[in-house]
Order: sequence, then C-alpha cells, then structure tokens
Amino acid sequence: MLTRLLSNDYPRSRVLAVILLAIFVALAVTPFAIPGVKALNVAAKILVFIVLVASFDLLLGYTGIVSFAHTMFFGIGAYGVAIASTRLGAGWGSLAIGIGAALVLSLVLAAAIGLFSLRVRAIFFSMITLAFAAAFQTLASQLSEITGGEDGLTFKMPEVISPSFDFELFGQAYDGRLLCYYLLFVVATVLLLAMLRIVNSPFGRVLQAIRENEFRAEAIGYRVVVYRTISSVLSALFATLAGAMLAIWLRYNGPDTTLSFEIMLDVLLIVVIGGMGTIYGAAIGSALFLVAQSYLQDLLKLASGAVAGVPTLAALLSPDRWLLWLGLLFVLSVYYFPTGVVGRLRALRAAAPVRSPSLPAAPAASPQKRVQGDYVEN
Repeated sequence: MLTRLLSNDYPRSRVLAVILLAIFVALAVTPFAIPGVKALNVAAKILVFIVLVASFDLLLGYTGIVSFAHTMFFGIGAYGVAIASTRLGAGWGSLAIGIGAALVLSLVLAAAIGLFSLRVRAIFFSMITLAFAAAFQTLASQLSEITGGEDGLTFKMPEVISPSFDFELFGQAYDGRLLCYYLLFVVATVLLLAMLRIVNSPFGRVLQAIRENEFRAEAIGYRVVVYRTISSVLSALFATLAGAMLAIWLRYNGPDTTLSFEIMLDVLLIVVIGGMGTIYGAAIGSALFLVAQSYLQDLLKLASGAVAGVPTLAALLSPDRWLLWLGLLFVLSVYYFPTGVVGRLRALRAAAPVRSPSLPAAPAASPQKRVQGDYVEN
C-alpha cells in the first residue's frame, strides 16, 4: 500500500524519512498541539506552498525549464475562487465553478506559452514568461470592476468552513477554520502524491531525459516541445489549485497576495533549499523557510533581550534585522547543502559503507588421511 502511495519513490535515507514523517505529523496535529491563530496560519501556508513549490519543481527540477510566470497561474486559481464567490455567493457550487474556470484558463495560457515559446532558448523563454507575469499582474490591478483592483476581493466561504460555524469535538469548542484547515491538509496530501506518481511514471522519466540531454531525447524519437508543453500545463494546473487553496483559507485575494514577484523569489529559494528534482524537497523546503520567516523575529526578540547587557550584540540581534539573518541562513544552507537538504541526505546515505550481515563460521574440517584412494577418518 505504501509502495503504491509513494509510487516506489522512497526517501532512500533514514534521516530524510524521519524528517518527512515529522513534518507530516506536525502539520496533522498543529491545530490541537499548538493553540493560536498564528500557528494555524503558518501551517496552512506551508500546505499551500508545498503544492506550489512542488508544481514549480516539476518544471525546473524535472524538466529543466525556468519559468517566471508560475505565480500568474497561482493568482489565476485564487482569482477564480474570489470572483466566483463574490459574484455567485458563498457555496460549494461557486467554488467548483471558480476552480473549474481557473483550471481551463490556466490550461489554455500554459499550452499557448509552451507551444509558442518553448522552441526558443532557455533564457529567452524565461524572459517571455516574465513578461506574461508582469502583464497579468498589471491587468489584475486595472480591472477593478472584476478583480477589485489594488484593494482585491473579500468574500465568504461555505458556512461549514467559515469561522462563524461552531461545533464541539471531544468536549472542546472549535469553529469552521479547523475543518477548512483539514480540507487543505487532505487536498495538499493528495496533490503531492499525484505529483509523485507523475514524476515516477514513464512520462516523468522522459522529462528527466530531456533535462539531462534534450538533443539525445530528440534523436531517439521524443518530441521535446510536446513533452515540455505537457509538463508546463501540468505544472500550471497544480499551481492553480494551490492558488485556490490559499484563497479558500484567506477568504481574500489581491495582486500582492498571489501575483507578487516576491512570491516567485520565495518559491525559487524554497526549491534550492529543499533540493531540485525532488518532490520531497518541496515539503522540507517549505516547512523550513516559512517557519523561519514566521518565527525568526520572535527568536531574535528573545535573543536580543537575553544579551541586553551587550549593546553591540543586542543591536545585531534586533528583530528589525530578521531579513539579514534570514539571508544569512539561506547562504549557509546553499553552502553546506548545494544539492538541497534532500540531495545532501541521499548523498550521505549513498556514501555510507554497506554493512554485510555476519555469517556463521564454517565448521572445522576433521583431519583425514588417504588410504588406497579412499578418504577415511583418523
């Protein structure tokens, strides 16, 4: 059963398996183990970014395509939910229509960009996708009657996943945000397993062959442009679903929420930290980056108060300098983990000496002597 779920793609490192299991359990029990709105928001954002980063790694790590339009599809998913919920009201039907329309639009745009742009060299394709992303962000900001402009759209969700929905569980009172969180948890798990299945299928192996040597892949009969276009479409669809997840959780969407270029930079950093070409790296990188981004200021505040007697050190550890320390942590992670956390752990496991099981000693042969061609015991 586990083999089918993981598509025969095991962590291949005991330490990596423990870390992945710890992240899964932590995300599963966060609403009960860590009370407070902040912890729940951070956990929900990790779930969203796991899907978003894994979908981008499908392009960069497995196909070798550098695209800066990924946040455009992320924003399309969020705006699909926002516009449908605003115009059609809060309901599951509105969510289905919004997500469906967003998926269709993303499919058309991704296919068009892929078919017309993937024939050019990598750097020119990256510039084309950057232009598309900038144009879409400008369009979303100016079409205020549809998208809400710079102010964005605030909308309601179905009652059962809204904060106004109250219920009791094991004698404790909870609201709809708990159900909304576990909805995201289940969706993120299913989407991650689906991407694992894709990259470990024959189609995924062709993508990796194209990444390693596209001329050789073309020579043996694979149409590189077609495979790259399909990879771009799949990546865009998963990013669209990630955007819909974020809109469902926030019940708000605007240009800076999903279309900002800073989100694209965060995705690139997370891919590098976790490890390119590894779906598991999306989970580890997202958890490390977002926890550091959310709690580094709190840790610096505690550290600064502890060394208040040393003015220079206290100023260096000031919470206002959290971006400096976050950048330093990123530089150190790249230096010590050039292939990402997953790549480094797998390399260490591969380099470890293989211990062969000890075999029982062979019984000692009894002394024999030869008498007229036959062996007889003494």
